[in-house]
Amino acid sequence: DFTSSTYNVNSTAIPPDPNGAIGPRHFVEFINGTVTVYNKTNGLSVQRKSNLKFWADAGLIIASGWDVTDPRIIYDPVSQRWFASQVDFDTAATDPTTENNDFLFAVSDTADPTGHWHGFLFTADPDAVSFADFPTMGVDSNAVYISGDMYQGIDNPVGPSLVSIPKADLIAASPTIANRTWFGVMDIADRGQVLQPATCFDGSSGGNILSMGDIGTDSDPHSNVVSFAVQNAASSNATLTAAISINVSPYVVPFNADLGYPFFNPVQPDGTTYLAANDARLSAKVYAVAGVLYAVHSTEVNGRIAIRWYRINAATHALLESGTIADDNLDLFFPSIAANASGTVVIGCNGSSLNTLVSSFAIIGATVNGVTTFGNPTLLKSGAVSYHGDDEVIADLLGNPLSSRWGDYSATSVDPADPNRFWTIQMFP
Repeated sequence: DFTSSTYNVNSTAIPPDPNGAIGPRHFVEFINGTVTVYNKTNGLSVQRKSNLKFWADAGLIIASGWDVTDPRIIYDPVSQRWFASQVDFDTAATDPTTENNDFLFAVSDTADPTGHWHGFLFTADPDAVSFADFPTMGVDSNAVYISGDMYQGIDNPVGPSLVSIPKADLIAASPTIANRTWFGVMDIADRGQVLQPATCFDGSSGGNILSMGDIGTDSDPHSNVVSFAVQNAASSNATLTAAISINVSPYVVPFNADLGYPFFNPVQPDGTTYLAANDARLSAKVYAVAGVLYAVHSTEVNGRIAIRWYRINAATHALLESGTIADDNLDLFFPSIAANASGTVVIGCNGSSLNTLVSSFAIIGATVNGVTTFGNPTLLKSGAVSYHGDDEVIADLLGNPLSSRWGDYSATSVDPADPNRFWTIQMFP
C-alpha cells in the first residue's frame, strides 16, 4: 500500500482519471498529468514524466496549444509489452468536441516500462469532423483495440468508434499501425454506448467488445448489455460480428434520495459537496479469463450508489451471472474489476456516506461451481477530509448543491507473477 501521485504536487489535472497496471517488476500509474513507474516491491518511484514528455520520448510531438487526456495503460503478459493510449484536444477551443482530435498510442520495447516506447498518432475520425472522448482500450492475442465516444459538440453524441491494430505488427522489430482497421462511427442503437474492448491475459483471442445499451441519461430503468466481437483482428481485414443484446436486470443512473440530488453524486460527511461522478457506463476495462468476460458499472439501490457486475460467456455472449453489490451505509462508485483463472474476483472502488469520508475499498469474491459470491467491502485506505476540489461549482439557479469532479474511473489488475495478488489504483482525499 503506497501513495502514488498527489494533486498539486505531481499533477494539477481535475479529474486525474486514475489508471494503472501491474507488470512483472513495476506498477505503472498513468493519470492525467503524469506517468510514473513504481518498484512493485517497495512502492518507490523509479521514473516520473509528464504526459507530454512521455509522448515526446515515444516520438510524438503534440501540436502547440494542445494537451492530452483520458489515459489507459495495460500490461500484456503474453507479448510482455505495455500498451498505453490517450486522446489530444485543443486547449484554446471554446468547445474542443466540435473539432477533430487524435488517438495517441504507444507500445513498449520490452517488459520494462522505464525503457523505450514507440508512439503513434492517428486521427480519431478520418471520415468526418468528430471528437473522440472517453477512449478505452483492450488487448488479446490477436490485436489491440481502441475505442472512443464520438461527439460533434458536447451536447451531440454521434456514436462509438473502434480501431483494431494487429498485435504482431506492434511487437515486431519495427512496430507499425499501417494494417489497422477503422470500423467508423457506429450507431448507438446497434452497438451501444461507450465500448469496452476486453483485455485477455490468458492468450485467448476473442476480440470481445462490451457496451451498455443505454448508459442512463435519465432516471428510467434500462436492461440491456451489448456484446459483439472483432474477427480476423490479426489481419488488415478485420470485421465485426453482429451485435447481441443481452437482457439483464434493470439498472438506473444512481440517485441520492438522502439529499435529493440526482445523477450519480456520492455524499460525504460535511454534507456540502456532491462528488460529480459518472453514469452507468462500463468505465473500467473488461477482463476476459478462461472464456468469461467480467464487467462492472454503477447503478442505484434504495437511494445509494451501488455496483452491478456481470459474468458473460465470451464465445456465445450468454449471460452466465450478474449481481448487485449495495451497502446500506455507503455509496459505492467508480468500480473496476479483475479476476484470475482460479475463480477469485476483485472489485476496487470508492465508498463514502454522511458518516464516512471518501475511502478506497476492495470487494472480494469467489466463483465456485459457476456461482460467484462476494464478501463485504474491505477498507484499503481511509479518506482524510471531506473533498472540496479546486473545480467546485457553487449551487446553481435550480438550487443544486456544491459539486466537485471525482474520478473518472479506476483500474484493478492481476499480478502476472502471482495471479493471487491483485492491484488497484483508487483516489482518496
